[in-house]
Amino acid sequence: MRILFTIYCFFIASLAYSQITPEQYISTYSDLAVKEMKRTGVPASITLAQGMLESGNGNSYLATKGKNHFGIKCHKWTGDKIYKDDDAKDECFRKYKNVEQSFIDHSNFLKDNSRYHFLFDLEITDYKAWAKGLKKAGYATNPNYATSLINLIEKHELYNFDLGISKPKEDKPTKRPERTKAPVKDDFIVNPYFNAYNYNNNVPYIVVVDTIEIADLARQLDMMRWQLVKYNDLDKNSILYPGDNIYIKPKRNKAEKQYNVHVVEQNETVRDISEKYAVKSKKLLKFNNLTDIDQELKVGSEIKLRK
Repeated sequence: MRILFTIYCFFIASLAYSQITPEQYISTYSDLAVKEMKRTGVPASITLAQGMLESGNGNSYLATKGKNHFGIKCHKWTGDKIYKDDDAKDECFRKYKNVEQSFIDHSNFLKDNSRYHFLFDLEITDYKAWAKGLKKAGYATNPNYATSLINLIEKHELYNFDLGISKPKEDKPTKRPERTKAPVKDDFIVNPYFNAYNYNNNVPYIVVVDTIEIADLARQLDMMRWQLVKYNDLDKNSILYPGDNIYIKPKRNKAEKQYNVHVVEQNETVRDISEKYAVKSKKLLKFNNLTDIDQELKVGSEIKLRK
């Protein structure tokens, strides 16, 4: 019995010993973080802090089994996959051949997604603004995400790496380094609709400014084409024109309280009314015992907007 207990204690100790420490993580991956900063403009401090936080210093299941250090899910991913419970059960995450691929994909993920493009207008040494911006853009659902990143950066002095230092200093600096703005290569597509959203029935929408295919607009908005198709009752090959209103979130199940019915005007269809009040077309069909969203309605008839 004593032998078994000794073996068990040795096993537990070996597991603890095999865990990567924060210092080891920083020493191992700081060169890679600096390299990616110089390639894409993502601050090395942010990359390291996110990697430490998302992967538990490289000890998490996703990191050890999938080499995924940043918790990036399978959205728009055609490579290998790994599955793990997260916000929902058995969610799909990206799987890489090595950790370097994970770091490269993380940089590209931020650089190529228009929702993060405003971050690259910040100083590369302004890690606090970057951390808060990542939270604002929805990188993580944790309400304390920005604070956690900032705490890691300051605790381990990761801001030194934003100045191009590829290894941690042996001695603690007597004062925090001055912030200097480094040049950032900025050749990605900028979302022309950033901060240009309008709201109808509390549903955000944009007004199209140029003739464009729906697939191209989806790419500009960092959305899937099927989302725009579904939210707007459109065809997957639709051409959009200046002045068109395009909802970027699902419409509501009913109209605002002040709107109970709509009196049909000339040439109006359920599709038109759905767009006008930001109410799902299938709900309008159900409320009014109709079957076709493109059927021309009788002028003067009333269409119920709420159940």
